[in-house]
Amino acid sequence: MSNLARKFLEQQQTEKKVQKESQVLIKKSWLTPGEKIIGLAFAGFVCFGAVHIISNQAKIYEVNKDIQIIEAKVSDQQKVNSDLQVQVSELSAYDRIYKKAKDMGLIKDENNVKVVH
Repeated sequence: MSNLARKFLEQQQTEKKVQKESQVLIKKSWLTPGEKIIGLAFAGFVCFGAVHIISNQAKIYEVNKDIQIIEAKVSDQQKVNSDLQVQVSELSAYDRIYKKAKDMGLIKDENNVKVVH
């Protein structure tokens, strides 16, 4: 073989190597698969935590609302109780009881008086 033929063959072989090397380029990712899995797991935990916190806040809001409703009922019942206490004190006045007893025909006998506690 002549030098020209040899140079031509060598040139063809180097061109083939250059073409093969250019085709074999590996595309590198910014994150490795392990990092992607860890990132997804972290995002999942963050979302779960956010939902958990929001649901707890909703439950706390409902409980506080129920407490306020019950406190309002207790306040109303205390008003009713105080009104009834005032009525009891008005109805148990000595003058009123004496008048009712007189209307029913009872007479006051001081010799037959008994004290009840």
